[in-house]
Amino acid sequence: MFKRIALVAALAVASTTAFAAPVTYKIDANHTSVVASWSHFGFSNPIANFGQVDGAITYDPANVGSSKVEVTLPLAGLDSHVVKFDEHLRSADFFDAEKFPTITFKSTKVEAAGDKKLRVFGDLTIKGITRQVVLDTTINKVGEQPMAKRAAAGFDATTTIKRSDFGVDKYAPNVSDNVTIRITTEAVVPKAE
Repeated sequence: MFKRIALVAALAVASTTAFAAPVTYKIDANHTSVVASWSHFGFSNPIANFGQVDGAITYDPANVGSSKVEVTLPLAGLDSHVVKFDEHLRSADFFDAEKFPTITFKSTKVEAAGDKKLRVFGDLTIKGITRQVVLDTTINKVGEQPMAKRAAAGFDATTTIKRSDFGVDKYAPNVSDNVTIRITTEAVVPKAE
């Protein structure tokens, strides 16, 4: 009888572990980079970093399909390392940041794509125009972040978009229409209130 009770208890614990709820992590802007790169007349491949990232990642390794991502990129955090160029990028020639101060991404579907790989489908909105993009994503690590002493998750992702799809097409095609976006992010479970 005791063995049967112990077995039922063990199965209950196992089923709770197997069906654990998804975990929601807050993006750590200090350990997150969203970098865009493009060809400048074929001579160079400049970059711009979109800093001050805000958002959340919900990840469930047992049920990847229930995972989701929601991110806001304030254009105030745009940094190409050239102040005058940053101002030009924020102008109406490109992002028109005064009228559209943020870029957003909201996932619509997440699916497994191999060992430590995901495909994150979602709606990217730039200048009020929304298009679906796919982020090819690598799961770097999920575990306790030693400095925060809380659960954390880290991911890298890449995608390529056409800037003309979002009305950011000044100087195309000489300055390439295709823009590669590389993301690395660390996200931590928020502190308990």
